[in-house]
Amino acid sequence: MPIDKVKATPRLGWQSLRGHPTALIALAVFLLIVLLCLLGPLFASQSFADGDLSIGATPPSANHWFGTDTLGRDLWVRTLYGGRISIAVGFAASLVALGVGLLYGMIAGYAGGRLDAWMMRFVDVLYALPFIIIVILLTVILGRSLLLLFIAIGLVEWLTMARIVRGEVRRLKQQAFVEAARACGAKVPRIFLRHLLPNLLAPVIVYTTLTIPAVMLLESVLSFLGLGVQPPMSSWGSLIKEGAERLDVYPWMLLFPALFFATTLLTLNFLGDALRDILDPRGNDGA
Repeated sequence: MPIDKVKATPRLGWQSLRGHPTALIALAVFLLIVLLCLLGPLFASQSFADGDLSIGATPPSANHWFGTDTLGRDLWVRTLYGGRISIAVGFAASLVALGVGLLYGMIAGYAGGRLDAWMMRFVDVLYALPFIIIVILLTVILGRSLLLLFIAIGLVEWLTMARIVRGEVRRLKQQAFVEAARACGAKVPRIFLRHLLPNLLAPVIVYTTLTIPAVMLLESVLSFLGLGVQPPMSSWGSLIKEGAERLDVYPWMLLFPALFFATTLLTLNFLGDALRDILDPRGNDGA
C-alpha cells in the first residue's frame, strides 16, 4: 500500500484556504473579474470593434464608463474583451507548459543516469537563451494566430516545471511504495499514473498557479511589442501599449486596462502563495 500519498486532499485544501482571508478575498476578486470579462460585453450596446470617429477619445462618462479611445471605441467593452484574451492566454499556455514540463520531468527523473543528464543539459541550454527572443521567433515562424500564441508561450514556460517535477520524481522513486510496485512487475506507465502522479499534484498545482500570471505578463509584453493579438482584437497588453503612447493626452486609456491587469496578477499571486502554504508544508519549514 502506498505510504506517501498526496499531501493535501481537495477538501483539506479548501478548508485550509478558508483560513487565509487574504486568499479568499483574492479568489473572490479574481472570479469577479472573470465574470465581468465573460458576461459584461454581452450587455454592452457595441462590440469591441465598433467605434464612433465623430467623438474620438472622450473621458469617462455615464455613457462610456471607461471613456473611449481615439477611434471612438468604448474602452469598457474593449477592456473586458481584452481580459478574455489575456486570461485565456494565461490558462491555455500554462496548460501547455504543464503538459510538456510534467511529462519531460517525469521521464528524466525516473530514468536517471545518462538520459537524465542529457535531458537536463538540454533544459540548461534553453534556460540560457532569452525567453522573449524564443517566443518572438516562434511567433514569427508559426504565425500570429491566437492558438499559436498559446503554444509559443507554453513551449518556453515548461522549463521550471520540468525541473520541479524531475526533482520530486527522483525523490519519490526511492520510496518503498514505488520499489514495491516495481518488484510486483508494474509497468512504467502504471507507476507514473498510479504512484508518481498523485504525489506530484501538490507542487504541480502550486507552480501552475504561479505560472499563470507569469504567462499573462509575457503575453502583455508581446502585445506591447506588437507581436501578440492583432487588431481589431485586443488584450490587456495591447490596450496598455495604446494607452502608454497617449498617456500625456488621454490618461484613462492606460489607467483602466492597467488597473484590471495589475489586479488580476495580484490576486493570482496571492492565490499561488496561499496554495503553496497549504499544499507544500515543507516550504513553511524553510521559511
